[in-house]
Amino acid sequence: MSILLDNLNIDAVKGFLSRTEGNALYHYALSSSHLGPILEVGSYCGKSTIYLAAACQAQDNLVYAVDHHRGSEEHQQGEMFHDPDLFDLAQQQLDSFGEFRHNLARAGLTNWVVPIVASSTQSARFWQTPLGMVFIDGGHSLDAAVNDYRCWAGHIQRGGILAIHDLFANPDEGGQAPIAIYRLALASGLFEEVEKVDSLGILRRC
Repeated sequence: MSILLDNLNIDAVKGFLSRTEGNALYHYALSSSHLGPILEVGSYCGKSTIYLAAACQAQDNLVYAVDHHRGSEEHQQGEMFHDPDLFDLAQQQLDSFGEFRHNLARAGLTNWVVPIVASSTQSARFWQTPLGMVFIDGGHSLDAAVNDYRCWAGHIQRGGILAIHDLFANPDEGGQAPIAIYRLALASGLFEEVEKVDSLGILRRC
């Protein structure tokens, strides 16, 4: 199943999510919405948010989109994935929030997204709401990935979904932090493996 948007070409939105991965997010957000809202960590310019929000529109649910919008380590100046179009000269730092809001508005999905412009640590500090699905695609250092997992995995309802992006078993293909927290989740006994779609891993809360 694929989302259809009248005013936006989803493939033109900046981001690192394949269409196949996006459609998987849409499918699992649809199937888990009855358990509670969706939360993503690492919205960047909103590509994954749009897939999740399209499912929430169909289910009258919400996506909480957690991102400080200053970019992860790999987005900073001089790094591999730095995008100069997102660099704010006045602030002298990356700021993807304007692009994020623009893309959501063009997709017509603003009413199904609650942006939280803060870190996982700040956002989770007083969080009480049970979640139907969590999608982790934030910082790719080991400390950042483990922190995202510890902040949010415990809020997923039984039967809910934990999705983790950028899983690479071979270090030559990509960083190892995402697959480390994927294995951590499995080792905890709290999650069971559902499937992998490209570099997206899907786990279900037992």
